[in-house]
Amino acid sequence: MLEVFLVGAGTALATGLGAIPVILLGDSAERLRPALLGLAAGVMAVAAVAGLLLPALDEGSAAAVAGGGVAGVAFLLIAGRLLGERGPGSRPAAERLSLLVFVVLFVHSFPEGLALGTAFASSTAGLATFVVIAIAVQNVPEGTSVAIPMLAAGRTPWQMFWGAVGTSAPQPFAAVLSFGLVEQIESLLPISFAFAAGAMLALVAIEIWPSGWRAGASPFVLGLVAGGAAMLALSLALGV
Repeated sequence: MLEVFLVGAGTALATGLGAIPVILLGDSAERLRPALLGLAAGVMAVAAVAGLLLPALDEGSAAAVAGGGVAGVAFLLIAGRLLGERGPGSRPAAERLSLLVFVVLFVHSFPEGLALGTAFASSTAGLATFVVIAIAVQNVPEGTSVAIPMLAAGRTPWQMFWGAVGTSAPQPFAAVLSFGLVEQIESLLPISFAFAAGAMLALVAIEIWPSGWRAGASPFVLGLVAGGAAMLALSLALGV
């Protein structure tokens, strides 16, 4: 159990690595904000489809995956309501986006932790190592995704780093839970993956895409293509 927890904590810390480029860019990141938002959108969209939806369809029924996805979209819409609508007297747009990205990635990390613990409990040779590497590598661009809007909201470098790590905080706990209850949890993985994918895709479509497009359509599209291509290449390389 301790080994599973420590590995989950390690994958969570990997998320903080994604904040480092944003921290180093500093004020320059604001000028690059449209491209960086596009990068974040591309990374999240491909991660949602290749890393969550497709594995969910491999493991569960289409109806279960569809239900989980719809629930994820509904979660994002409700979270948006709770965090305040745009307009007079609402939260600043950058702060609102920052909170939404954090909340969605925080929830998204829970099924990743479930997958981690399930892989450790599996008897399939090499599966645990593969899943650990896949999740840790995927967590790095997710850290970038959360650090970009945090920078725009005026957060400090340490807040960006630990904010990125914080989005993956559920991973070690979920890993221990699923390691101990692998058979029961394994049946819920397709729904959990689909839920996270629905929330992430809704976040991209409703929040990140409009913000990036308004800030600069051309650099946003370039970033979108670059982020999506990088994640596709990573997915192919890891066999995810």
